[in-house]
Amino acid sequence: MPEKKTIERARRDQREGKAPTTQAGEFVREEIEHVKEGKHGVKNPRQAIAIALSKARRAGVAVPPPAPGKAKERTRRQAKRDLEKGKQEGPLRKKAA
Repeated sequence: MPEKKTIERARRDQREGKAPTTQAGEFVREEIEHVKEGKHGVKNPRQAIAIALSKARRAGVAVPPPAPGKAKERTRRQAKRDLEKGKQEGPLRKKAA
């Protein structure tokens, strides 16, 4: 689960009308900080970015899945699932009353 500060920063970017990639950048920043702190050991920075994008999608940031040929089919399917989950119940989405 993303930290509260990260969600607040992403929400602020969303309110300001910034691009989804900018909103997702807040999650990437958080993940890189976790790596530096030694909270978990990723093998390379790309792995940390992939984890952050997954968290962002699940939080409700509209980051599209990778294009065909850019990533494995399994990765693309998982990104689509994360995106759908974020649309339903992400903390950046308004709750249905």
